[in-house]
Amino acid sequence: MAVLTTYSSSLRPRPRLQVLIASTRPGRAGEPTGRWISQIALEHGGFDVEVVDLAEVGLPMFAEPEHPSRSDYRLASTRAFSATVQRADAFAFVMPEYNHGYNAALKNALDHLFHEWRDKPVALVSYGGVAGGARAAMALEPVLIALGMRVTGFVPIPFIETLIHQDGAHPSFRPTEAVERSARKALDGLAAAVLPRIPSAR
Repeated sequence: MAVLTTYSSSLRPRPRLQVLIASTRPGRAGEPTGRWISQIALEHGGFDVEVVDLAEVGLPMFAEPEHPSRSDYRLASTRAFSATVQRADAFAFVMPEYNHGYNAALKNALDHLFHEWRDKPVALVSYGGVAGGARAAMALEPVLIALGMRVTGFVPIPFIETLIHQDGAHPSFRPTEAVERSARKALDGLAAAVLPRIPSAR
């Protein structure tokens, strides 16, 4: 997990936004897209930003003997992931659409925990073909509601393959104006939703 930190002139602590990259495939579009979302979140100025890449987290398929609502985690991987998610105040899920649905790695990560997700706002940055991952985002919404999360924004990115460019060793994401406007609006929504959670912001 990479922590991207900027400094504010205010003494008030800023909420921590975790940009969770859901795809774990080699050559995934989610990695450059997640880096782009992280960068504009830093530019927004309302957050400290942490990138949580599920490919790096490497969770096994859910194998905890107790229900996650008990927080009685036996596996070291679950305890580490719990500590990571617990420190977040808000999330942006950068997620692909597979066969009109969300990907298994994201569902597995969500199923590992319970209280750590609860009452936290999330923006869904979905990508795919003509639908921009919207069907995956819609399918995921009931899961997030069951976990007590608050979906505050959607950023559908259609025809993702046209927005990924090879710049040297690493691919980069270059948004359309409409996608960038949508992302900045979603960040505004997250910032407004998370402020009541930060005691010093009252």
